[in-house]
Amino acid sequence: MNKTIRIAVFASGRGSDFQSIIDGVAKGEVNAKIELLVTDNPSAYAIERAKQAGIAYVVFEPKNYATREQFDEAIMTKVDSISPDLVVLAGYMRIIRSKEFLQKYSGKILNIHPSLLPKYPGAHAQKDAFEAGEKVSGLTIHFVDDSLDGGPIIYQEKVDISDCKSADEVSAKILGREHDALPKIVDSFSKGKYMIEGKKVKYEKR
Repeated sequence: MNKTIRIAVFASGRGSDFQSIIDGVAKGEVNAKIELLVTDNPSAYAIERAKQAGIAYVVFEPKNYATREQFDEAIMTKVDSISPDLVVLAGYMRIIRSKEFLQKYSGKILNIHPSLLPKYPGAHAQKDAFEAGEKVSGLTIHFVDDSLDGGPIIYQEKVDISDCKSADEVSAKILGREHDALPKIVDSFSKGKYMIEGKKVKYEKR
């Protein structure tokens, strides 16, 4: 029997990947309940999406904390309060540095990144791929560890960007595929169990 998983979503901006999960849940295509949106940006449109969907949200602004450790601890305390089965970084533009958080939720934090990792990690992946003259880029969904976009890979999809005339076009083309892929991967956590074995990912049916 499939389990309805409890998830927390982290987002920093428009929240279109967040919306793709909301829509997937509403259509019955994602067997999950979104318990919380976490954002570091009080102006993020993701907040409006949460309001429209009746999802609780919380804003953690780094400037309100004396140290990065206090910032990370506040977020972890809030996430702990909902006991999520999965944490989804969906356009969250801040690196999680807390080793305690990463260890506690090891195998339960995934990130979506707009390149075919290990190529073009970091915040400007689409621009980097375009400026390098790549004809094919794509997206990667991976577990989060203490490396920069280097955690075990769950899913990758190639995207033809040969006709793109700007980095913005690359971003838009890849984003369209993200909106299809992310809900499916989130749903798969309710149907089976992803395991990290070393730096590899294993999928087991329940």
